[in-house]
Amino acid sequence: MRNPALMSAEELLDHYARQRLSPVEALAAITGRISRHNPSLNAFVVLNPAAEAAAGESTKRWRAGRPLGLLDGVPCTVKDLVDLAGFPTRRGSRLSSEEPVAHDAPSVLGLKAAGAVIVGKTTTTEYGWKSPGDSPLTGITRNPWNPRRTPGGSSAGAAAACAAGFGPLHLGTDGGGSIRIPAAWSGVVGLKPSFGRVPQWPAGAFASVAVAGPMTRTVRDAALMLSAIARFDHRDPYALPDDPRDWREGIEAGVSGMHVALLANHGFEALLDPAGREALEHAAHLFREAGAVVEEVDPDLPDTRTIFGRVWGMALARLVASFPEAERRLLDPGLLEVAASEGRMTASEFLDAESLRLATAHRMASLHRRYDILLCPTVPNPPPLADAPTRDPIRALWKEWAPWTFTFNLSRQPAISLPMALDETGLPRSVQIAAALYRDDLVLRAARTLERMGDILGCATMP
Repeated sequence: MRNPALMSAEELLDHYARQRLSPVEALAAITGRISRHNPSLNAFVVLNPAAEAAAGESTKRWRAGRPLGLLDGVPCTVKDLVDLAGFPTRRGSRLSSEEPVAHDAPSVLGLKAAGAVIVGKTTTTEYGWKSPGDSPLTGITRNPWNPRRTPGGSSAGAAAACAAGFGPLHLGTDGGGSIRIPAAWSGVVGLKPSFGRVPQWPAGAFASVAVAGPMTRTVRDAALMLSAIARFDHRDPYALPDDPRDWREGIEAGVSGMHVALLANHGFEALLDPAGREALEHAAHLFREAGAVVEEVDPDLPDTRTIFGRVWGMALARLVASFPEAERRLLDPGLLEVAASEGRMTASEFLDAESLRLATAHRMASLHRRYDILLCPTVPNPPPLADAPTRDPIRALWKEWAPWTFTFNLSRQPAISLPMALDETGLPRSVQIAAALYRDDLVLRAARTLERMGDILGCATMP
C-alpha cells in the first residue's frame, strides 16, 4: 500500500470500506507529512487540534459499517477566508479579528455533514485581493514543486497543501481566479462552480462574483467534494435550490460529439508563453482524439479588463474605507494602491460596469448555443518568484496573473483548471475548461476526459 497521504479521497474511502486502512491512520500519515514539509512551505494558518478525535469517531463508524456520509474520514482543509466554528477567520490581515467565530460557513457545514475531518485552515492573500501567495499576517507561502516560486493565490495555502500531499481535499474561494490560478501554478485541479452552486456566508469583499469550490489532485475528487458542499443554505440569498446529487454521475461519459470553442481572447489581447500554448494545443488535440469538434473562436466580448477593474477596485476601496484611517497602513501596500487608483468612480460609472458585466454574460450564453464547452489557458506564464515584491498590481492583473480567469467570474459560469504536464523547468502547466452557467456537469466531464487521456501529475516530489 502506498503512502495514504498521497491517495485520492476515493482511494481512501475504498480502503476504509475494505477495512484496509482507518481514518486515524490516514490522518497520521498526512500530519506526519505536514510536520516535515509545512515549515518550508507555510501552507497553514492553524491546525485543528480536534482532527484526531474526529478521525477516531470516523474509524468507529467505518468499523461498525455505518459511515456518516460521502466524505466520512477524509482529511480536508479550509481556506482562511471561510468561517470554521471555534477558530478566528483572519483573512491574511493584521486588521482582522482574533476572536473565534461561532458558526460554520455553509460549505464547511456541508463538509462536516459528509463526515470530512478538518485538518486546519490554510493561508490566503489579504482579503483574497491578489494572485501571488503572501500576506501581511502569515508571510510567504511557497510552491511544493519549487519553493522559490509562489503557489499562487489567493487560495495559496490550499494549493500548496494539495500539491504537497497534506490531504486530498481543500476548500478554496475564487473571485477572479483565486482557485484556478493557484491550481494551475501548483499543478492541481481547481474548480470554480457556477455562482450560487456553493452557498457562502458571510459575504466577502468580492461577493458579487466570488464562489467557494474544491481544490484536489483528481477531477473525480473535485466532483465528490462538490457533492458535499453544493447544498442549499438559507443564509445566502443567491444560493441555488437544493439539488442533492453525486456530481461524479456521468463524469466518465466522454466528449464525443461535443463542440469545443478554443478561445482566442477574453475581449482583449492576453499573453500566453510557448509552454502554455503547447499545453493548450495538446488539450485541443486530446479533445479531437476523443471525438469532439474543436474550433478556434473569437468570442467578441467587451474588454473585460475594464469591467473587472471596476469590480475589483470598488470592492477594495469599500474594504479600505471600513477601517479607521490610522490603521490602514497595516494593509498590504498593493491593496491600498489598487483601492486608491481603481476605486474612484461615480455610481453611474459603476452601474455602467455592471451593464457591461451582464453583456459579457449574455455573450457567453449566446456562445454556448453553439459550443458545449470552452477551452483556454488558465494562466499566461509559470509561477512568479515567491519573494518578488508586488509592483504595479493593476498591470500585473491583466498581464501576469488573471487575464484568462476573471471573465468567468463576471459571467458567473463554471470553470476548472486542469494540470496537463510539467514544462522543461519542472513547473506545472495547465488549461482551463468552462461551460454554460449551471452546467458544472459538463466542465467535470470534459476535464475528466482530458485527465483520463493524459498524465495525472499527483503530488510534488518530496521525501
